[in-house]
Amino acid sequence: MKTMKAIADWLESHWAAPAYSGWVLIGLAIFFFGAATNTMAGWLYVISGVSIAILAIAAILPARNLQKLKIRRRPIQPVSAGDYLTIEIEIENPTASAKTMLQIQDILPYVLGTPVPEAIEEIAPHSVYLWAYYQLAPRRGIYRWHEVQLRTGAPLGLFWYRRSWEAKATAVVYPIILPIKNCPLIDEMGRENSPQVYSQQRSQMATEGITRTLRPYRYGDPFRLIHWRSSARYGEFRVRELEIFTGGQEIIIALDSASLWHTEDFEQAVSAAASLYFYANRTQRQVKLWTAQTGLVCGNRVVLETLAATNPGEDTIGERPSQPLIWLTQNPVSLNTLPSGSRWVLWPPTTTETEKIIVSRDKPGFEIQPDKPLEFQLQSPLTRL
Repeated sequence: MKTMKAIADWLESHWAAPAYSGWVLIGLAIFFFGAATNTMAGWLYVISGVSIAILAIAAILPARNLQKLKIRRRPIQPVSAGDYLTIEIEIENPTASAKTMLQIQDILPYVLGTPVPEAIEEIAPHSVYLWAYYQLAPRRGIYRWHEVQLRTGAPLGLFWYRRSWEAKATAVVYPIILPIKNCPLIDEMGRENSPQVYSQQRSQMATEGITRTLRPYRYGDPFRLIHWRSSARYGEFRVRELEIFTGGQEIIIALDSASLWHTEDFEQAVSAAASLYFYANRTQRQVKLWTAQTGLVCGNRVVLETLAATNPGEDTIGERPSQPLIWLTQNPVSLNTLPSGSRWVLWPPTTTETEKIIVSRDKPGFEIQPDKPLEFQLQSPLTRL
């Protein structure tokens, strides 16, 4: 059975493969030709000859139906894991005749799912047909594929012909960013070493200070920061943005991507790294991301693409930063080597007794509990080793 399917696939992509109706007509042509040979009846020769002629025409025309078509792919916009990718493909017909009864299929990576063919009734002469579809992206990552197939049996439907086009695609699926509202990991970073550091929350609690700018009111802004005189002038609420004084400490979120992880734990760690980075960004802190393969990176898009591409067990291209950092790991031994003032989040391995490996040092952090939501745990108070 597999051999027959392989033969049919080869015929379809290199020449033409008979459809069910084509096999029926081939059988009838052979039958009538055999009967004509035995009986020497001329009309039987005519029927078999006409059948063979129809089969020859039906085998040639599908290939002509796909000639001179051009396929282009539009850029794919990044999405977050669990969202749908919008994939758009342009099929141009530069010829003077319409192309009818086509079937198109995008050959996706197996991780994204099984490609679903779609029928195209007609592509008018000298026109471009836009085929758009939506594909669920269940996991973060950077996905690449390059093949689009067109298949047709027109005009008689007796033979199938398939041809492939090169159309490179790159789809970036970002990790899920959790909507955390407070995070002791970030909020308390550096307080022991620098008591002059003021957080964004402290500035927001102030009712007086140097006003940096006025902006329109956004949902969730404190009413105490509304500038009433300007609001009356503009006819809408205007909110003061105060200057934020910080000690200049840079926060580094480091993902231990060089270690081996359980797959689901690593996906959680990547989501945690993205959530912590954007929380620090929202609170206007200087923040960078470190992974084993990329080193230090910053910038929203760069960080998201880095986290989309990272995998456990990566090669380390540079040394881990020596300044205090937030360390996300599944390797308890690595907690002993953290710089002073660091924080940690540990996904405990199932085969290691974590308590026997971790030494007692002044480094706050917490272990992830698999039975509790990650969003809730990232907002929980820290414990000390």
